[in-house]
This record gives sequence, C-alpha cells and structure tokens, in this order.
Amino acid sequence: MLTFFGMAHPIMFDDADPLLVRLRALALAYPDAAEKISHGHPAFFTTKVFAYYGGSVKVDGVYQQHEHSLIVLTDPGERAALLEDARCYIPAYLGASGWIGLDLARDTDWDEVDELLDASYRLTAGPRRVARLASRRHFHSQ
Repeated sequence: MLTFFGMAHPIMFDDADPLLVRLRALALAYPDAAEKISHGHPAFFTTKVFAYYGGSVKVDGVYQQHEHSLIVLTDPGERAALLEDARCYIPAYLGASGWIGLDLARDTDWDEVDELLDASYRLTAGPRRVARLASRRHFHSQ
C-alpha cells in the first residue's frame, strides 16, 4: 500500500489488466508523459495529471467503483455532448472540476480514447509540450 498524507490507499487495479495495458501504451506515447499511482489508481501526467485509470461515482450516498474507466479533463464546450454517451459519467471528486469518465469495458473505440487523451493532454501539458505533440503528430501523419 502507498501512503499519502498519512492515509493508506490500497492498489485498486491489476497491472496485467488488458484495458490498462492498452491505455498505458497510448498515454505514455505523449511527450514527457509518465505514470504514477494516485489514490490507488494509475495516473498519467506531465507536470499535471491528464488521465486516470479507474474511478468512482456516488449513487445515493454510496461510492461505486468504475474499475475499467478512463478519467480525462474535457473542454467545457464538449462536456455536455460527451455525457450524452451512455458510457460516460461524472466521476466522484474530479467531476466538479470538468473531468469525465468513460467506461472502457463497454464497446471501446480506441481511436476515440486517444482523442480524449489528446484533448486532456492539451489542456494540462503546457504550450511547449503541446507544440511538440503537434509536430510529432504531423510527422506521423505524413
């Protein structure tokens, strides 16, 4: 168990989970991206976190785990449209700050997952990293 400010957080994921393995490959392909464990879940970050794997929702006062979810920061203008998708939800704790969850265990479109990662990365990574991302994507599309 990891300790964070005196509170123990159990590991809440399986490192061999095939959905996590695929998400990890996508997330760590972004410039300067790294992974850490935050509150028992994998978190992908540069200076700031741009994605989490796993989350929860509060239903009738009880937290329900969404073990196989991608949690990303979204553009406020796109949030409502994303939440119309039955696979998306407002995650506990982070939802109030503009984050959404996507259930990866339900009809996962990995191109869509990469688009969500890209958008969240662009909102958190800073202009120099985003410029590197733009040149990397342009190079790969040729």
